[in-house]
Amino acid sequence: MTTAYRNRIQEFNVALSEENINLKTLRELCFNGIPFEGGIRALCWKILLNYLPLDQTLWESFLKKQREVYSQFLKEMIIQPGIAKANLGLFREDVTMEDHPLNPNPDSRWNNYFKDNEILLQIDKDVRRLYPDMAFFQRPTDYPCQLILDPQNDYETLRRRVEQTTLKAQTVNRNRSGVTNVSSPGKAFNLYPSNEYEVLPNGSEAHWEVVERILFIYAKLNPGIAYVQGMNEIVGPIYYTFATDPNSQWKEHAEADTFFCFTNLMSENRDNFIKSLDDSQCGITYKMESVYSMLKDKDLELYLKLEEQNIKPQYFTFRWLTLLLSQEFLLPDVIRIWDTLFSDQDRFHFLILVCCAMLILIRDNLLAGDFTVNMRSLQDYPISDVHTILIKAKDLQDNS
Repeated sequence: MTTAYRNRIQEFNVALSEENINLKTLRELCFNGIPFEGGIRALCWKILLNYLPLDQTLWESFLKKQREVYSQFLKEMIIQPGIAKANLGLFREDVTMEDHPLNPNPDSRWNNYFKDNEILLQIDKDVRRLYPDMAFFQRPTDYPCQLILDPQNDYETLRRRVEQTTLKAQTVNRNRSGVTNVSSPGKAFNLYPSNEYEVLPNGSEAHWEVVERILFIYAKLNPGIAYVQGMNEIVGPIYYTFATDPNSQWKEHAEADTFFCFTNLMSENRDNFIKSLDDSQCGITYKMESVYSMLKDKDLELYLKLEEQNIKPQYFTFRWLTLLLSQEFLLPDVIRIWDTLFSDQDRFHFLILVCCAMLILIRDNLLAGDFTVNMRSLQDYPISDVHTILIKAKDLQDNS
């Protein structure tokens, strides 16, 4: 570790030791990257994502309350419905029409249960594939959720729901563009033909199962948006950062803390996932066009070339913007980009600057290439050095 890096860590420690944290100072420090050592990054993200209050004296009581709230969500949305399902058939005489799974009422508890299963199957399929080049998400967590795994609770877990779900209707996979991929019910049994990720034995749970639970709770609490493919790519880096925190007191609560930070981030980003808002000023179409508007201002020649080749921003910036570049780079580089994004007060405007910088940095290739070559470059971005990209984005910001 160099002296300069040690000094940088010390600067962070000083900023984070203040009873009332100076957010402006912290943002300026975090903009150039946050050290992992000592759990500094995980702590800074919790502050930058408006989870932890700036007054440190409030942290203990605040965290206790938030984690209790999350436990309550688990009880209400996973354990209690699971107990009701497990008990069905044990007490047949107690089952009223209202409680019956065949109740045709669209608002019945069981109709909601079966709808939830459709969402759960989509989440399950996506989280099992989270960062497949890394073993982390398939490994067991050091802190499995005792509430969920308590042998005293005889209920249908999410794991069992996925294994046992047989939807009488067709299985629906819902992606960002609406309802697609309708498959026959039999395929629900064979979601993972290669058995690429076996679940762990009872008493253990993999990190992807924790992420699945976070997304399922989020979908239940936000029925207007529920779950849309791609949310797994946003929650993944946050959970990874918190679940690898070297400070075990924080690491133990990675699930609850990730849930609230993800919820806060989605409150700023959710309009990108709502198709009905696409063409509004807060929708994704406006943001994609903003990348080209900025490019036109910063590099007219390159803008005209892309226009001439009919390379529309939605062909590549849709993924860049909705997933906050999480699919374009390796996870450590995504985390480094997010250090800067989270620390910028207008983080989503800075994301547009980053996208514009990414185009300008490969301008020579784009000016020389034809449509096919250029689309390949844009969909599989050739530069892996994110520091160069962030420096260029900052330069664009300073000169705007």
